Amino acid sequence: MMAALLEVERLAVTLRTQHGARTIIHDIGFAIAPGQTMALVGESGSGKSLTALALLGLLPGAARVTGGIARFGTDDLFQLDEARLRALRGGRIGMVFQEPMTALNPIRTIGAQIVEAITLHRPIGRAAAWAEALSLLDAVRMRDPPRIARSYPHQLSGGMRQRVLIAIAIACAPQLLIADEPTTALDTTTQAEVLALLHDLQARLGMAILLITHDLDVVAQVADTVAVVYAGQLVEQGKAASVLTAPAHPYTRGLLAASRLAAYPPASRLPEIRGTITDLPPMAQACRFAPRCDLAVAACLEIRPAPAAFNGRTVICRFPSSAEMEP
Repeated sequence: MMAALLEVERLAVTLRTQHGARTIIHDIGFAIAPGQTMALVGESGSGKSLTALALLGLLPGAARVTGGIARFGTDDLFQLDEARLRALRGGRIGMVFQEPMTALNPIRTIGAQIVEAITLHRPIGRAAAWAEALSLLDAVRMRDPPRIARSYPHQLSGGMRQRVLIAIAIACAPQLLIADEPTTALDTTTQAEVLALLHDLQARLGMAILLITHDLDVVAQVADTVAVVYAGQLVEQGKAASVLTAPAHPYTRGLLAASRLAAYPPASRLPEIRGTITDLPPMAQACRFAPRCDLAVAACLEIRPAPAAFNGRTVICRFPSSAEMEP
C-alpha cells in the first residue's frame, strides 16, 4: 500500500466562547495518498472547512487545535512554528478558498497576486515570475492571459475568479491541494469545467487533493475516498464508490437519500433528516447525531462507539447497515 502523504489522527479543535471552551472538532482522522482525491463531506456547519484551516494553522482567533497529529511527510503540521508553516502554505500545500471574491485582494491585479504567490516561495525574478503567471493563467484555461493578468477581481466572473484561485494554489506545484467548495455558486457548465480542470492538473502535477464539499454528485465524479463528518465528528469513511452506493451510517444514508432527486416522483416529498445540526446530546462524549437518528438508543446519547471496520470501510455507529441505496 502506498504511504500516506497526509495522515491526520484524532484531531480536536476547541472554540472559546462566553460560556466557556467548547470542542467543535472531535477525533477526526483520515489519510490521503499521493495522487489521490479524498472528499470531506457533510452539511454546512459540520466542521469541514475548520478541519482544513486547522491543518494550515489558519483557525480564527477564538479557535485552536487542542489535540491530534497531522503528519505531512516527515512533519507534524501542528508542531511547526509560523515560519515553517508559512513556507508550506502556498509551497508544498496549496489552498483554494471557498469564496473567490473575498479570497482575492480587490485592489491588486490578478497578475500581481499570482506573482506574489510565486516569489514568496521561489528565488525567481519578477519578470520571470510574470511570465510564469501568464503561463499559469493559460494552464487554467483562461483566454487572453495578458488581459486577465492586468484585470482586477471585480472585472472577472465567478468562474474566472475560481480559476485564478486555482492558478495561485498550484503556482509552486504543491504536493497537496486543499479545495474548499471549489464549485459552490457556479452554474452547471462552469462547475463541470472546474472539475475537469482540477482532474487534468492533478494528472499533470501528481498532487493529492483534499476536496471539501457538501455536493455528493461532485464526490461521485472525482473522489477516490470519502470521509463523512457530522457536527465535528467522523461517522464513516472508505472508498467513494462503496460509501455512495451502500452507505453504512444513518447520517450518510440520510444525506444520500435527500440528494437523489431523480429517484422520486415530482409530487413526492423529498426525504429529510429531522431536526438540525445544532441539536446536540447533553453528554460531550456521545454520538452527536443521536438526537436526529431514528435508530438511536439510550446508550448512543451517553457514549460514542469506537471506530469499527464494516464492509470495507470504517464506521462509527452501533447500527451500521449493509443495504444498498436504490438508484
